[in-house]
Formats: sequence, structure tokens, C-alpha cells
Amino acid sequence: MAPIDHVVLIVEDDPDALLLLQRALAKARLKASMKIVMDGDQAVEYLSGKDPAATPLPCLVLLNLKLPKRSGLEVLEWMRSRPGLRRIPVIIISTSGEEQDRLRALQLGARDYHIKPIDSKRLYRLARRVATYLRLFCGRICEGVERDLKDLSLS
Repeated sequence: MAPIDHVVLIVEDDPDALLLLQRALAKARLKASMKIVMDGDQAVEYLSGKDPAATPLPCLVLLNLKLPKRSGLEVLEWMRSRPGLRRIPVIIISTSGEEQDRLRALQLGARDYHIKPIDSKRLYRLARRVATYLRLFCGRICEGVERDLKDLSLS
């Protein structure tokens, strides 16, 4: 099997928050390419995989909840309803400190929930955790997603 190019999808509409996150991920030496979309509809379109060469499936999604067009919770719920996307882990990074948002995201299978603004030390810790997660688990996640998609195409 050919080596898998790991992709992290970042769904963030705030350019300042996006810049800080990208800097932290670069500082943590993230070994993945980053794909960025700015709203919930773009996230769903990207994850639909209509053009696999241009939109490779990510092995991790960093998702804001408060997005234009379609909320992060709606994107997460949509992802969990798709067999080929269920395995992809999602980390929420949001301004919402509402307990109901956090609980709903975790019920829908989010792996982690972080409230913005995140100070630089916490943001860097998050970026290091993301980099470690990718190094340890991304290959298995991508292989599992590929298997799921292959099984779907055979049925």
C-alpha cells in the first residue's frame, strides 16, 4: 500500500483564530497537510469527497461550532450519519462555553472540546497533542476509513 498523506481539516471562520491555530500547529511540527474551509456547508462539501484528488479525506477534523451556514454541531451530526466518515476523530475548538453545546458535541462523538480564546500555552499544548495523535493513530484511522469506503462501494 502506498504511504498515506495525512490531512487535517480545519473548519474555522475566524481568520485570527485560524492564524493562531496554524502557527501553533506549525510550531508543534505537525506532520500533515492542512486543508481549511470557512463554514459548515464548505465542510460538508469537502467531506462529501466528490473530488478525492482535490479533497482527500482527513484523518482528523478541528471544528468550530459557531459557523456560518451550518453549525459545527450540524456538521458533526452529518459526519456521524455517514459510514465512511464515522471513524474520523473531531476536536471541537469553539467560543461556546455552553454546557449543552459541550455535552451535545461529546454525545455526537467529538474526542475533545476546547473553549476559545485559548492562551498561547494551552494552544501549543493542544497542537502538540494533535501532532502526537496524528503520529500514533492517523495511519490506522485512514486505513479504517478506506476499508469502510471500499465496503460501501462493494455493497
